[in-house]
Formats: sequence, structure tokens, C-alpha cells
Amino acid sequence: MDLLVFYIPIVLAVYIITRYLLNRTQNLPPSPFSLPFFGHLYLLKTPLYQTLSKVSNRYGPVVFLRFGSHPVLVVSSPSTAEECFSENDIVFANRPHGIVGEYLGYNFTSITWASYGHHWRNQRRIASLELLSTHRLQALSNIRLEEVKLMISRLFNKQGEIVDMRTTFFELILNIMMRMIAGKRYYGENVEDLEEANRFREILEETL
Repeated sequence: MDLLVFYIPIVLAVYIITRYLLNRTQNLPPSPFSLPFFGHLYLLKTPLYQTLSKVSNRYGPVVFLRFGSHPVLVVSSPSTAEECFSENDIVFANRPHGIVGEYLGYNFTSITWASYGHHWRNQRRIASLELLSTHRLQALSNIRLEEVKLMISRLFNKQGEIVDMRTTFFELILNIMMRMIAGKRYYGENVEDLEEANRFREILEETL
């Protein structure tokens, strides 16, 4: 126990000094105080946009944060944001590699989690032609129309009751997406496989 008490301050001191020297040599943007191992996770307070706004007001339009082991760049200047996403868009095009992308993104191969490159461009082309083209959207317009009618019918049946519109629109969007992709709906009425629908909802709740 005595050795543990002796070594912990030494380890923390070495960590802080090393982090400080690395930040100086890497020429990073200004950054608030960072906790060992946790980084700036202590800043994640709701509402987040107000917290980040205060940080930007204090440290400038470009701030470097570290959420655990993941580096994060906070850009609050319109001109700097334009420079990031227009002139240097390829530099910022890659997605972070985390456990969600590994397991839910099929080892970073889905269009949502794939890194910028030939594979991602090919998936984007397929999505544009098969899902998002004008012809395809018109062909699937009946799905959107049916789901909107069902939503309006549910709202009509709940007249006089308090309705959570955020959940209602969320379920509407998911039903439209899943019917376009898999031909199935998992919320509301006319659910074909209730067990599969419940499993889908559980996975979605765990993910989000």
C-alpha cells in the first residue's frame, strides 16, 4: 500500500509532463486542462453546445480536446469551418475508429464508418443510384405516403392525449428507412414479426 501511494504521484507527474511536452512539439491548438487518461471528458455537461461555446470564447475559435484517447477538434469560426470542409475536406473525411464502427459497421466497411477511399466512394455511388436517385425516390414514394398516413391515423386516435412528437417522428423515419432497405417496419401497427421488431428496438436503444 505504501509503495502504491509512492508510485501514483510519480506516474501522474510523468504523464502530465509527457503530455505537456508532446502538445508543445506537435504544435496543437490551445486546450483546457486535461485530466490523465480521461482527458476533457469532464467538460461533457448538458447542454453541450453551451459548454463548448464557453470553451471557445475562452481559448479561441479552434480548440483541441481529448475525450479519453480520442482527439477532438472544436471549430467555432465560420471561416475556419469553411476551410476545414471545403479546402481541406479530404483531410477531415475519415471516420474515427471505435468499437461501434468495428462491430455495428462490419469492421468499418459500411458506408457510415468506412474510411475515405475507393471502397467508400464505391458505396456512395451505389447508395446514390439505388437509394437516393430521383427515380428511386419516386418509386419508393408510396412507402413514405403510407407511413405518413399511418402516423396521422395514430395521432388522430390519440386526440386529447399528450403525444411525444419527437418519438413519433423518430419511429416514422425509422419505419421509412427500414421499409426502403429491408421491406420491414418495426414500429406501430402491421408489424409482421413482433419478436424481430422487439430485438431491433433493443439493439437500437443500446446503440443510441
